[in-house]
Amino acid sequence: QVQLVESGGGSVQAGGSLRLACAASGRTFSSYARGWFRQAPGKEREFVAAISPSGDSTYYADSVKGRFTISRDNVKNTVYLQMMSLKPEDTAVYYCAASRSITGTRTDNYNFWGQGTQVTVSS
Repeated sequence: QVQLVESGGGSVQAGGSLRLACAASGRTFSSYARGWFRQAPGKEREFVAAISPSGDSTYYADSVKGRFTISRDNVKNTVYLQMMSLKPEDTAVYYCAASRSITGTRTDNYNFWGQGTQVTVSS
């Protein structure tokens, strides 16, 4: 059974940092692109960051560029999202995802999803 499990969410003050992790199980995801998305209350799920299977290519939403860093450890089957200089508008449930075919920015590019982890940034 394929599972993606996020961890590392929590509550921080503006300007703080968090590191999210997404551990995969049930199969090896080294050939899959991995992504992070987020969804704030009342809003659609939006793209945050993505990384190619090898880790050579990364993509970011403009709103997080320069503050967030996506990385992966294919030995551990885990993808990370280092978040720095957090802002109240970063408050959302963060989801990790895996794609068989494309390092994309759309939710329909991804085949597997985690359950999400809450990130709350207070001003």
